[in-house]
Amino acid sequence: MSDFVPGIELSRAFYADAVAPLLAGVAHSAALIGPGSEVLEFDTARSADHDWGPRVLVFVEPGRVAAVEDRVAAGLPVRFGGFPTVFDYHGAVRSGVVVAELGAWLRGRLGFDPCRGVSLLDWLSVPWQGLAEVTRGEVFHDGLGTLEAARAALRWYPDDVWRYVLACQWRRIAQEEPFPGRCGEVGDELGSAVVGARLVREVMRLALLLRRRYPPYAKWLGSALARLPGSAELGESLGRAVAARSWREREEALAAAYGRLAALHNRVALAEPLDARVRGFHDRPFRVIGGDRFAEALLGAVSDPLVKGLPLVGCVDQVSDSVDLLVEPRRARAVTAAALGLDA
Repeated sequence: MSDFVPGIELSRAFYADAVAPLLAGVAHSAALIGPGSEVLEFDTARSADHDWGPRVLVFVEPGRVAAVEDRVAAGLPVRFGGFPTVFDYHGAVRSGVVVAELGAWLRGRLGFDPCRGVSLLDWLSVPWQGLAEVTRGEVFHDGLGTLEAARAALRWYPDDVWRYVLACQWRRIAQEEPFPGRCGEVGDELGSAVVGARLVREVMRLALLLRRRYPPYAKWLGSALARLPGSAELGESLGRAVAARSWREREEALAAAYGRLAALHNRVALAEPLDARVRGFHDRPFRVIGGDRFAEALLGAVSDPLVKGLPLVGCVDQVSDSVDLLVEPRRARAVTAAALGLDA
């Protein structure tokens, strides 16, 4: 375990020492982006047991893919850094070097090419995981001069789109925040725990979004929050909420988390500051933050009429958590367009 070399370091050396020499005279860009825990720097020694090894994506000009693939295949060493350069990938054998045309690769991953502009539907139909996979990782060489531009175009939401996504995330909290108490009041501690855990997930996602981080998919969500500067106290509150054995303990921990989240909302200053204290839920004895207050404030600060006119439904991750939907750009785009009333 102690000898583990993170995949991004391995791939950086792989490109420099083994791949770049094979591409002398070929205009190209090279990077480690796309799927893979190493792209988001969450890989460990456990990751090396499948679909892992020295990898690099090589982007070339249209019409050059096949020729460059042949060139690389002819000169690639069998092993690099102790790992095979051709390895198992979901049951199929493939080279650690993937050669592609950038626009086609981006359309396959995102459903569009950001070098040609990013529409409102583009922003809202790509899962957070997909946006993270394209904007994180590392570019080793950008000889084509377009890869870094594509990444920069997707680095973060335009402010009004950001406000809208945040508003929808606050709305998700508002829809269920009194339920842990209501379930517990009738003796349903299991139901209270389930709803409490759902709320913890929404708080984690909102905290990342407020700090301009695309939330990764479930396996890495807690790891991403833990790496967020200043998140220790929030993480402790959420941990207490998940571990609570009674709805009152759960509500107390969630209330502490809500207060920290509301204070962060005010510091980000995308909308008017609001009272960050929890309060009663109407005349019922449950403590809530009143997530709709924050949603309304954020929407009130939106100036783009197209964004302002959207239903409070959100981006594709807020519409559905079906993996089979989120990993297929055409499905994700169609569902998002239908949910928001946008032209696909």
